[in-house]
Amino acid sequence: MSSASAAIPQPGRTKAFLRLVMIEHSVFALPFAYIAALTAMFQLDRNIHWGRLLLVTVCMVGLRTFAMAVNRIIDREIDARNPRTAQRELVTGAMSVRHAWTGALIALVVFLVSAALLNPLCLALAPVAVIPMVVYPYGKRFTNFPQAILGLAQAMGPVGGWLAVTGTWSWDAVILGLAVGVWIGGFDLIYACQDVETDRETGVLSVPARFGVPAAIRGARVCHAVTTALLAWYGVATGAGAFYWLGLLIVAGAFVYEHTIVRPHDLSRLNRAFFSVNGFIGIALFVCALLDLLVRGLTV
Repeated sequence: MSSASAAIPQPGRTKAFLRLVMIEHSVFALPFAYIAALTAMFQLDRNIHWGRLLLVTVCMVGLRTFAMAVNRIIDREIDARNPRTAQRELVTGAMSVRHAWTGALIALVVFLVSAALLNPLCLALAPVAVIPMVVYPYGKRFTNFPQAILGLAQAMGPVGGWLAVTGTWSWDAVILGLAVGVWIGGFDLIYACQDVETDRETGVLSVPARFGVPAAIRGARVCHAVTTALLAWYGVATGAGAFYWLGLLIVAGAFVYEHTIVRPHDLSRLNRAFFSVNGFIGIALFVCALLDLLVRGLTV
């Protein structure tokens, strides 16, 4: 096998890489980038620009894939010491570090090329979007609040979605971005609760490890209340209609449900809260926001 062909992930390695980066979790951030992009299209000329929407998708998936791969590479020694993560591909040897870096760099190139195809401002700001993605995995080594770095990284999705359409800055998109960042930071607080004992033993920093599970759960509740308020602010700022507000009501109900099934002394349903409920939140709001834009005159 030549060195050139060895550098190209084989089918089995591709599957392992997709498992490594949990590609299906793109569902968390993509709907909000779509909401921003479609709202920008509505304000621009009330037409859906499918080519730009495709490039937004490629950008988001490319950047997220790069971020997840780098996260797994940097954290592989920490993952090996945690029973919950000890079966991850870089720990078990199902994927080598070299091939993980190959996949990460391919995803980064895809992201940068897609940004360049959108407009000059997207390309110019692309490196800024990459920075927190690389800093985040190191966050748990120097701060008790790594979720804040994750929130910042995720907040850029809606901002980028808007920039992709208009090529200009939008404070409305910033509001939506903040909502997404606070939301994801909040549910990552919940997710980190399952590793609190291991984190304390291995020296990994987090809110639950430093302040305890009850404090982390309370912090997540505050984050999700703030998220709801920011989504309401976004609705007011963009003149949203009835379907958007119905979506926000559904989101608020999902948050209430999430915090009834996850309690400080009962984390047995944490995975349902993290994966099912949060995946539902993004999709539900997107569907309602899309219906709202269509009713108000967005043309397919």
